[in-house]
Amino acid sequence: MSTKEKEKDEEKKPIVIKNATDLQRLKLEKLMKNPDKPVVIPDGPRQKSLAPPPDFVRNVMGSSAGAGSGEFHVYRHLRRKEYARQKFIQEKSDKEKLDDEYHSKIEENKKKAEEKTAKKRAKRLKKKQKAKTKEKKPKTTDSKECKESASSDESSDEEIETNQKDTKCSISSPTKNDA
Repeated sequence: MSTKEKEKDEEKKPIVIKNATDLQRLKLEKLMKNPDKPVVIPDGPRQKSLAPPPDFVRNVMGSSAGAGSGEFHVYRHLRRKEYARQKFIQEKSDKEKLDDEYHSKIEENKKKAEEKTAKKRAKRLKKKQKAKTKEKKPKTTDSKECKESASSDESSDEEIETNQKDTKCSISSPTKNDA
C-alpha cells in the first residue's frame, strides 16, 4: 500500500473521540489542513444589561377594584420587569463592591509584602556592611586606641573603663567629673 492509500483509509475510518484531548487534536488537525483559511475567535461573554425604566407608563392600573381583567396582567408584567431591573442593579453594585474589596485587599497584601522585603533587605545590607567593616578595619596598636578613647569627651565612664580593659593601656583617661 502506498502512503496515499493509507491516508484515504484513515480518512474513511470514523474517529472515536474518547476525551477532551482527542477533540482538541481533531480540531487542530482540521485547522492545519488549510492554514490559509482565517480562524474566527469568538468574543467573550457579553455583559448583561437591562432596558432602562420606562419614562412614561400609560394606563397605570393596579390590582385594585375598577381595573379591567386584562389590566392586572399588564400591571404584573411591569411590576416583575421593574423588580428584575432593581435586582440586577443591586447585584451589580454588590459585585462591584466585592471587586473593590478584593483589589484593595490585594494592594494591602502587596504593600505588606514589600514592607517585609524592605525590612529584610535593610537587615541584610546592614549585616553585609558590618562584615565589610570588620574585614577592612586595619589592626592598630594598643597605644593609638588608648589615645583615641581618651580624647573622646562624649564617651561615658563605663565605655572608658571597658576601653582601658580591652586595650590594656597605661594612659589614664579623663572622666566627665574631672573636666
